[in-house]
Formats: sequence, structure tokens, C-alpha cells
Amino acid sequence: MTYFLASAFMNPRSNYMSRHPAPPEASINRSLDNANINDQTPVILRYLRWLKGVVTKWDWGLAPDQSPVGSAVATRISASVQLVTIGTILSIVIGVAIGVYTAIRQYKWQDRTLNAIATFFLVVPTAVLGLFVVFGAIWLNNATGTRLFYVTGLHSYGGSNPWGYVVDFLQHIILPTIVLTIPGVVGYHLTQRTYLLDTMNADYVRTARAKGLTLNQAIRKHALRTSLIPTCVNVAFSIAGVFTGAVITETVFAINGLGRYFVTTINNNDINGAVCIAAFGGACTLGGALLADIASAWLDPRIRLG
Repeated sequence: MTYFLASAFMNPRSNYMSRHPAPPEASINRSLDNANINDQTPVILRYLRWLKGVVTKWDWGLAPDQSPVGSAVATRISASVQLVTIGTILSIVIGVAIGVYTAIRQYKWQDRTLNAIATFFLVVPTAVLGLFVVFGAIWLNNATGTRLFYVTGLHSYGGSNPWGYVVDFLQHIILPTIVLTIPGVVGYHLTQRTYLLDTMNADYVRTARAKGLTLNQAIRKHALRTSLIPTCVNVAFSIAGVFTGAVITETVFAINGLGRYFVTTINNNDINGAVCIAAFGGACTLGGALLADIASAWLDPRIRLG
């Protein structure tokens, strides 16, 4: 479906026609045919050629500029994995922990304070947060007289010392990780708090407390596991969005990840590139669905028995 939609709405021919002077039509058709994106060829034939290349040779086609899509996406997947993995893990762990903490202390000063902080960061645009983090890092670099943080890219170390590589990576990854982690923490905090509060009022939790368990024991042994199921499902099905949705962060820190590449493919009428990203997102969604089932079965014994 993505292939047919991209072929219907994207016009790679315009990339060549907008040049001054415009190339000869025969030259344009030859380039479009080479990339299998010529609008003068029936779309079903183009699709079958593209599908055959993917299945038989793992060839995802060419961009309008004749560069291979597969290698470009593979490079950006690596960059996105480095960028989002740490931030995603921290978001889940910290956000869920704060959500549980505030739910247990509902309406107390800790709950109100943390909810107020979460509400503040909830309305701060990612671009604004990223710029504040960048300005803060530049100020720290100037104040200390040394480069503690890099504000662009993921790597700059060219030596062979593993320790130097690790330090260089940390200097690059800390700032974008902060920008990715804060909104994630806010989201998981608020949703986990809501899920746990709903579960705390369930009949089986009240029964557990009536049998002599303290509130913390009832939450830990009964309510928490059940309330984590929708959170696990949300995490699993957000994997694709995590990889392709960090466009603003990648732009602020000049990181060539999947998010920026997806926007670039749309702007450049790159049909094969857009479809490749969509296919990767579909694979992430399928993987997330499997992880969601496994996590739900692990958290809820009734699912395992069923």
C-alpha cells in the first residue's frame, strides 16, 4: 500500500525538470528507468520489479539521484539505534518508577510537585528543549574551558584507543539522550500513574488488603504487575515511532538518523526510500506485537494458563 501511495503522490520526474537547464527528456527517462521510478511505466510493473529485487537480492532500489537506498537506510538505522536505545531505556525505567511513586502518594506534596514538573515539560516543544540543552552545554564548555560535550553528530574520534572511543561517544550522546529522555519520562510517568491508580481500586487489591497486606505489599504483589501490562504494550508498539520519530532531535544535533532520512525521502520524491522506511517500521511493529504478547504473558499468569 505504501508503495502505491508513494508512487501516486511523489513525482521524481520533477527533480530533473526543476533543474536549469532541464536535462533532455530521454536522459530523464533513462535515469528514472534505472531507478525503476518512471511514471510512464505502469505502477504494477514497477512494484513487481521492486518486489522481485527485494525478495531475490535484498535490493531496495535506487533513489532519484541513483544512490542505493539499502545502504543509506542501513547506515541510518545504526545511527538511530545508537541515538534512541539509551534514551528509550531510561525513559521507561525512570518514567515507570516515578509513576508508581506518585500513584502510591496520590495527592501528597510529592505527587503534586512531580505532576507539576511533568506538566511543564509536557508543553515544552522538543525543539525548544533541545536548544536550551545545547545552549546549556555550550555555557558549561565555556565555563570550564574544556569541551565536555559535543553538540553535533555521534562520533568524532579517529584513533584506535577503545577508551577514547567510549569517552567520545558519551560526549556526543549525552545531550540528545537528555532531550529524548525527558519527554519519554513524562509520558510513561503520567500513563503508569493512571494505570496503577485504576488497578489499586480493583476488587482483588482491596481483598488482598482486607486479608492483612499493607498498601505497599498489595501494590507490589498484585496491582503493579497488572498495571504494567498496558505500559508494556505501549512500549512495544512505539518501537517504530521511536526510530522514525526523533526528527527534531536529529535535526537539532545534526544526526543522520531514520527520522531525518524519512523527511528527506518525502522532500526528494524518493519512492523507494520512503517505502524502505515504511517496511522497517512494519517490521518493528510486528516485533513489538510479539514482545507485547511475551511481556503480557510474563506479567499475568492468567494469560500463560490461557
